[in-house]
Amino acid sequence: MDPDEDLLARSAREPTAFEPLVARHSQALHGYLVRRAPGAADDLLSEVWLQAYAHRKTFDAARGSARGWLFGVAGNVLSRHRQAVARAAAREQQPHPDATTADPWQAVDQRLDAAAVGPELRKKLAELPENERELLLLVAWEQLTPAEAAAAVGVPAGTARSRLHRARTRLRDGLSRTTRTTLTGDFA
Repeated sequence: MDPDEDLLARSAREPTAFEPLVARHSQALHGYLVRRAPGAADDLLSEVWLQAYAHRKTFDAARGSARGWLFGVAGNVLSRHRQAVARAAAREQQPHPDATTADPWQAVDQRLDAAAVGPELRKKLAELPENERELLLLVAWEQLTPAEAAAAVGVPAGTARSRLHRARTRLRDGLSRTTRTTLTGDFA
């Protein structure tokens, strides 16, 4: 099995080399999008693959893994989607049915095993700065390494590790003792 980075580089010359990347990463990317924009995830995944294919020559293995790069593409597609939803809602002067996709934290309650922990955890996640929250969720939800998450959000790995540490500390310090003991350590 060829490494992702080799496939991505080779796909610039040999377009069919891109196909295994789609097979390997579609499920993880779809999960990322479902948790952030449930009603639009299928369409957004298609757009992610179109953008990744169109920009495959810009991938630089020296800046991180192919997986991190793909999540970065997905983040950019998601950001453009949220902006389009917000513009459409503003034009209509009323909340758009998909406007809730701009707030990915509504799905947090559904993702927790202990329902009692949900409200407190959601509140504390919402209080985190966006850059820290996104890194934390890329690592916790998407199972990216800190280096891959760094590539996905476009920051150096050291910066990502610092932000991730701050996010975990803020969560741990902000949650009640009962909630901290209920959690299995995903945020510790």
